[in-house]
Amino acid sequence: MQRTISAMVGKGSVNHNSRKFRAENVDGTRTHLNIDYCNENIKTVYHELFDEALERYNAKQIRSDRKIKDYYEKIRSSKQEKPFHEIILQVGGKGNMNADTENGELAKQILDEYYQGFQERNPQLRVFSAHLHMDEATPHLHIDFVPFTTGSKRGLDTRVSLKQALATQGFKGGSRGDTEWSQWIQSEKEQLAAVMERYGIEWEHLGTHEKHLSVLDYKKQEREKEVAALGAKIEQKQIEFDVLSERVLNYDKAKDELSNLEIELDTAPKYQLPEPEKFMTAKAYKPKWQSRL
Repeated sequence: MQRTISAMVGKGSVNHNSRKFRAENVDGTRTHLNIDYCNENIKTVYHELFDEALERYNAKQIRSDRKIKDYYEKIRSSKQEKPFHEIILQVGGKGNMNADTENGELAKQILDEYYQGFQERNPQLRVFSAHLHMDEATPHLHIDFVPFTTGSKRGLDTRVSLKQALATQGFKGGSRGDTEWSQWIQSEKEQLAAVMERYGIEWEHLGTHEKHLSVLDYKKQEREKEVAALGAKIEQKQIEFDVLSERVLNYDKAKDELSNLEIELDTAPKYQLPEPEKFMTAKAYKPKWQSRL
């Protein structure tokens, strides 16, 4: 029988020292059940990802004050980017998925299977710290990652950028409420829901009446939005083209009319001065010409 259980995918803190603190509800007798997938030093990861790009960037700088000494410190003090991002995932709550019950063990298996495909699904999000906690009320998974983009034309050619990293993975931001991050979170929710279903658990959407979308359906829906937006742009460009075409036609028509008028001025008898008679003096010519008018 399939059970319906809620799940949570949330954004965690960006303080890289936060993992050193112990939560109040930690049960020390269960800490050995935790899974530490990885726990690399974030500065070491920055050297791995960005040192070559940093060297290329600094080599191009003529002024020494524009060179970057420490890319990690630059990003850490930046107001535009964060040095890393964290998501926290949980299946159910302590009422139905308590860590020290059979269901808690099931939640652990689900979160473990979800994590196994995370890095492959997200090649632009370099995971450096990931932990599955079984020593708190409900099993939950922390994943910390550095988002990066390559081939950048601004700054380092390989640099930190959450927006561009997710865009490279196919998540194109739309409206303010439909950002790259929100689209990516929705996709990861779908990945977690798919694992839950394999274990006979259906995702319960608390506080929402939205129907469950499969990852394929979600991407199809987003693609339809992109096509609709592109169609609107094409229609607008067609209108602009028609207006310009009409202007060009009117210009060509006016140009032809001016050319014809110029020819007529040069050749039409009514616009030509008569040739003066032989030996006619200028004084006699002028009154005679005036009499013809």
